[in-house]
Amino acid sequence: MNFLVNAIDPIAFSLGPLEVHWYGVIIAAAIFVAIFLSMKEAEKKGLEGDHIIDMALWALPIAFIGARLYYVLFELGYYLQNPDQILAIWNGGIAIYGGLIAGGLTVYWFTKKRGIPIWLVLDILAPNVLLAQAIGRWGNFINQEAHGGEVTRSFLEKLHLPEFIINQMNINGVYYDPTFLYESLWSLLGFVVILFLRRRKNLLRRGEVALTYVLWYSLGRFFIEGLRTDSLWLVDWLRVSQALSVVLFIAALVIWFIRRQDYPPVPYYSAGLTPDEKESTASAHPEK
Repeated sequence: MNFLVNAIDPIAFSLGPLEVHWYGVIIAAAIFVAIFLSMKEAEKKGLEGDHIIDMALWALPIAFIGARLYYVLFELGYYLQNPDQILAIWNGGIAIYGGLIAGGLTVYWFTKKRGIPIWLVLDILAPNVLLAQAIGRWGNFINQEAHGGEVTRSFLEKLHLPEFIINQMNINGVYYDPTFLYESLWSLLGFVVILFLRRRKNLLRRGEVALTYVLWYSLGRFFIEGLRTDSLWLVDWLRVSQALSVVLFIAALVIWFIRRQDYPPVPYYSAGLTPDEKESTASAHPEK
């Protein structure tokens, strides 16, 4: 049986000579959602929402630089031979782990500067970042990237996928495993699970929401990465993202255990800012 396959146009719209890609629109929407939800949650915990906006103005550009730098470093041979391609991000080459690392370091610097508890801020951001990742993977879908190996159409039909996804997974006449979808759904499920746990009073201590994010995402990424065909490789038998996922998963467990041994105990996330922390935050940022 022959099927008419119509791939989605990656160009959302044009403004004169400027072409706006769906990938950029989707990423921008994901960022907006994450910032909006984080502002609302910050206010519930005694922080001003403006802190989130100010943080984003620093963290987002640095995260994009980190995502590109991470990719370039692990493909250094190619980019040394083609230095003109280092800045050509429109040709692909953004690694989310690089963005998370660079963005995380920026958040650490920012919270120190403002006198805000770093673990509380990470707990506020964590589920919303995961939701943004779930949304952002659909940019990969539009670009027909971040997919797995060759599969048959019948394989995709057995997954009960809508026709538009099946068609978009047809690239040059070959169907591919929609690993972008697996990661998007895993991230979306993680967002729901983490919100459920975070809202339970006196369940997770401060920092454990962020650690749950690390555990959840790294676990799923390890297995999904093994299906992808565009991985960065550390050695011939080990993918970079899989190795980093293992390191992050173990590190999160160790940090969780160590922090649970502290005395006095780490406050619960549900408690929000303490009076002393509110005073410290205000003195560190008096213009607010």
